[in-house]
Amino acid sequence: MRTVFTLWSWLAVLSSAVTCFVFQLIALPLTYPFDRQRYIVGRSYRWAAIVSTFLNPLWRFRIKAPLPTDVPKRFVCISNHRSHADPFLISRLPWEMKWLGKKELFSIPFVGWCMALAGDIPVRRGDKKSAVAAMAQCAKYVRNGMPVMIFPEGTRSKTNALLPFKNGAFRLAIETQADILPLAVIGTQDALKKHDWRFNRADARVVVGTPISTVDMTLDDLDELRSAARGAIVALLAENGAPPDHN
Repeated sequence: MRTVFTLWSWLAVLSSAVTCFVFQLIALPLTYPFDRQRYIVGRSYRWAAIVSTFLNPLWRFRIKAPLPTDVPKRFVCISNHRSHADPFLISRLPWEMKWLGKKELFSIPFVGWCMALAGDIPVRRGDKKSAVAAMAQCAKYVRNGMPVMIFPEGTRSKTNALLPFKNGAFRLAIETQADILPLAVIGTQDALKKHDWRFNRADARVVVGTPISTVDMTLDDLDELRSAARGAIVALLAENGAPPDHN
C-alpha cells in the first residue's frame, strides 16, 4: 500500500510542479515590471509544494501556532534540516522567501525550473566564486525586504544531532542588519529518507521562534550570533518534543 500511496504522491508533486511552471511562464513577464522581487511567481511555487502535501495521504504537515505577531522588515530565516521534505513543510509559512539551494536541484525538470523562475538562489558546493555570487544575491534580496531561507547546516543531518552551523547566514544578517528568524522542523526525518524513493508516514510541524536582532552587531559578533541562533533552534526542538540529541 505504501508503494501505491507513493506513486500517487509523486504524481501529485509532478502535476503541481508542471502546473506551477506553466503559470510562472505566463505570469513572470506580466508581473515583472511591478514585481521585481518575484513575489507572485515565487509564492506560486510555495503553493505548489503546499498542494503536494495536501494530496499526499502519508503526510500530515502543519504550522505550530502562534506565529510572531511582528515579523521583522528584514530577516534571514534559518532552520535545522532533516529531509528533502523540509521545504514542503516550511513553504506553509505565510510569507514569501527566496531559498538558497545547491545548484544541482535547479536542473531537476519542472521542480528545479520552478525554483529558478521563482528567483531562488543556486550555489555550487565547494565553489568559492559561486558562494560569493549567491550570497551577494541573497544580500540584494534582504536589503529590498525579501527574506531569504538558508539551512545553516548546509546539508541534511542523518541523526537527531544538529550538524555544525556554517557562517554564511549569520554574516549575511549582520552585513544587511537583518534579524535572524529561527525555525525548527520536527517529524520530517522519515517522510522521505535518503536513497529511498518511497514516502513514509510523517506527522510533521514547523515552529517559528523569536527573531534575533543584529542591530549594532559587526562581524566581530558573528560567533555570538551563530551560537545564539543555534541555541534558539535547540530550545525550539526541546520545547516541542523533538528527540533530545540536538547539541
